Amino acid sequence: MSDLNPPTFDARFRDQLVELMTWRRDVRRFRTDPVSDEQVETLLRLAMISPSVGNSQPWRFISVESRPLREIVRASFERCNADALNSYSDEQAEAYARLKLAGLNDAPVHLAVFCDLSPAAGHGLGRATMPEMLNYSVVTAISTLWLAARSYGLGIGWVSILDPVEITKALDVPPSWTLIAYLCVGYPVEEHSDPELVRHGWQDRIDLSACYFKR
Repeated sequence: MSDLNPPTFDARFRDQLVELMTWRRDVRRFRTDPVSDEQVETLLRLAMISPSVGNSQPWRFISVESRPLREIVRASFERCNADALNSYSDEQAEAYARLKLAGLNDAPVHLAVFCDLSPAAGHGLGRATMPEMLNYSVVTAISTLWLAARSYGLGIGWVSILDPVEITKALDVPPSWTLIAYLCVGYPVEEHSDPELVRHGWQDRIDLSACYFKR
């Protein structure tokens, strides 16, 4: 595509973009239907279009396929989830116990997403004052991956109830890599335009006025 002929994004496209963002959900309930390696690689190539500080492209993706490694992840989730449950009490504990917080058992694809904190690419540009921008760059790739997956009818669930040190050790990655996300990927059992935590009464969406300020 020539830079002199950029695409035109019309009102219909913008409406569809809003729908894509609205129907992009954190999925916890997956079908066990397989997702091909080719499909996963297509999504990852789209994720890599994302911006990164200094064009450092610090994202590193690991497809966790072995059963023993997945069992380590499941065990870590179960321990951390039990600890989290114990941190609540009364009605909030009961509400937490009813939530489904991961799709580790059924999702056909598990992706561990790391940030390389010492990437050769980018030559350090833009990182001297805010080195955390490397991590944020990886998060932009995850967000792009999430939307791309939705456009192909796939869902993604971000599992954060894990011990990152334990997972990093199990996956035997270079010492400069830090875990940013553990993602479950697959076809959703059900689709909703509202977040599951809203639907099950855990937390409503907040209004823009609560998080937008002017100075």
